[in-house]
Amino acid sequence: MMVEEVKKHLTEGIIPFWENMRDDVSGGYYGYMDYDLKVDKKAVKGCILNSRITWFFANAYLLLKDEKLLDYARHGYEFMQKYCVDREKGGVYWSVAYDGTPEDTTKHTYNQAFSIYALSSYYDASGDKEALDTAVQLFHIIEERCMDEIGYKEAFDREFKEVDNDKLSENGVMAEKTMNTLLHVFEAYTELYRVSGNADVKKRLMWILDTIADKIYNPKLHRQEVFFDREMNSILDLHSYGHDIETAWLLDRGLAVLGDEACAKKIRPIILDLTAQVYKTAFDGHSLANECEKGVVNENRIWWVQAETVVGFLNGYQAAPEHKEYLEAARAEWEFIKEHVIDKRAGSEWYWMVDKNGDPVAGEPIVEPWKCPYHNGRMCFEVIRRNIDAA
Repeated sequence: MMVEEVKKHLTEGIIPFWENMRDDVSGGYYGYMDYDLKVDKKAVKGCILNSRITWFFANAYLLLKDEKLLDYARHGYEFMQKYCVDREKGGVYWSVAYDGTPEDTTKHTYNQAFSIYALSSYYDASGDKEALDTAVQLFHIIEERCMDEIGYKEAFDREFKEVDNDKLSENGVMAEKTMNTLLHVFEAYTELYRVSGNADVKKRLMWILDTIADKIYNPKLHRQEVFFDREMNSILDLHSYGHDIETAWLLDRGLAVLGDEACAKKIRPIILDLTAQVYKTAFDGHSLANECEKGVVNENRIWWVQAETVVGFLNGYQAAPEHKEYLEAARAEWEFIKEHVIDKRAGSEWYWMVDKNGDPVAGEPIVEPWKCPYHNGRMCFEVIRRNIDAA
């Protein structure tokens, strides 16, 4: 039942919505739709937004084998190559204007990672070697320009000189390093290694797993730390429930791609611990709270957190089938999403945020540089691929 419902939502809801965001005049995909469903065709186009949309259509094609979907992926890919990649200085911009003119020329490690993620999947879908070559070039840029002796630095100007990391810092702190960026470098490298078998990428994946285990994961609090100084000391008491449940299944995906048993032995207990703690502390039987800062829980239900909850708990059940409560939680979360998070208005997609009771928070956009089909589209792919109804 759940698989059928999710597939129907993917093919009749999410895919058509994002097809309608295609810009056939200036390329890529429109960058903004407000709460009242008005598209701003002159809005800034986030390079993360367009890379994630490209990733989405490439994976939709790989799953559904509809040639039309590959064309939408190609449309995003061509925009990325033509406008988002800085041919002079290297790397990918943060954003461009609606017509492709550079808007924010910040080079962020997080943004480079999502381009790698998209390019790797697009290569898998299309066989276009240029996409893989660009992904490998960006891998080398991260490794050669975005590292210090401890880990990944994050924010740079166009020439790769360090600047304040305001784009990935939140909650009143300015972090020099973040769990979020490291997680998505890992995710991107996992996809790049899957499609390329590149030994250098594998080596870095192993290093990231050790870093997550030794510096990001807090075994005493059964969570990940989120914001760090340059030396990787945590600078804020924050439990990000959505990131922890997302991390749990992304780590499992990475282990499956790597196929290294010694590594798996070290990481699997962390996966199980993160899943258990999120279930115990943040899931109310229907949906997942956002985060807990200094003991105060933010009870809002964010679109991406709800999507990752479905996949994370499904993964937790498949990793430990004795925990049937995780399977029940995944199904309950999907019911909450169906009832409250999916916007039933014609021409819309998912609300950005609803409150604990499922009432939409008015004013939040439906599309913006971070709001895209990456989390909810991927949730659909994962539910379909894992075939939860067979469990």
